[in-house]
Amino acid sequence: MRELYPPVEPYETGMLDVGDGDLVYWEVCGNPEGKPAVVVHGGPGSGCTPLDRRLFDPDRYRIVLFDQRNCGRSTPHASDPATDLRHNTTGNLVADMERLREHLGVERWLLYGVSWGSTLILAYAERHPEHVSQIVISSVTTTRRSEIDWLYRGVGRFFPEQWERFLAGTPGTPRDGDVVGAYARLTEHPDPAVRDKATADWSDWEDAVLSGETRGRARPYGDRPPAARTAFVRICSHYFSHGAWLEEGALLRDAHRLAGIPAVLVHGRLDIGGPLDTAWELARNWPGAELITVEDAGHMGNATTRSHVVEALDRFARH
Repeated sequence: MRELYPPVEPYETGMLDVGDGDLVYWEVCGNPEGKPAVVVHGGPGSGCTPLDRRLFDPDRYRIVLFDQRNCGRSTPHASDPATDLRHNTTGNLVADMERLREHLGVERWLLYGVSWGSTLILAYAERHPEHVSQIVISSVTTTRRSEIDWLYRGVGRFFPEQWERFLAGTPGTPRDGDVVGAYARLTEHPDPAVRDKATADWSDWEDAVLSGETRGRARPYGDRPPAARTAFVRICSHYFSHGAWLEEGALLRDAHRLAGIPAVLVHGRLDIGGPLDTAWELARNWPGAELITVEDAGHMGNATTRSHVVEALDRFARH
């Protein structure tokens, strides 16, 4: 089993002005002369973590991490109800990544991400394939509306009691109604008590979906610090209520644009919130992509998932 690398601290940090009043936090660690790689975090709205750095050999990689708009250390923060999310869109995040690449003087970089991060990676790489050397993804998603509907409605057949409570958090929404859009509106409500309840109800549902992986002993979303949790729910519901501003199925349809970019996709067979078929469809449409299925892993992954990711990054470090 491949172990994580020791902790490493950034040697350079900054705040990138991406326009619209938004500043994006970024950091670089590892070898300044190493192979460029960028971590594209999940959520949307989760922010990057020190653990992400430890997937890369710091002697061989120049590791770039950044917090997407309005989360993590980027400003203004989505936990502030006055923060306007109108400009926080997939297209603008792709542009932010390209602006960061140019700012750091990188010609081509490896892209690594998990979950929502894979959607943003695909959107970026299909737009700018000439600037991508390799891609490593775990817990593949493409944020199709069908995937969103599965996560916030279809999975309810496995957790009917919890889904009933999730639906009840949006009074007046029918069972077949737009529950995600209803939550997005509640997170923008002028009454802080309404916003707080919507944040708690959304987090409870996310934790319910992962309860088979955590055995109910942890609350990966509900136990986040209040500001981080608020930003996550607000940004997630904002993105998912708009279908991430992506044409349905476009990322899978246009995967042929990634031909020639080597890739490793790692996905857990037991991922109930993001089933394996999306990763399988992507691998089938992407010439050169290798799909690794981890039989005993879910959406959060496990030690085997991380081992496959580190092995792929080690292999690509030689190219």
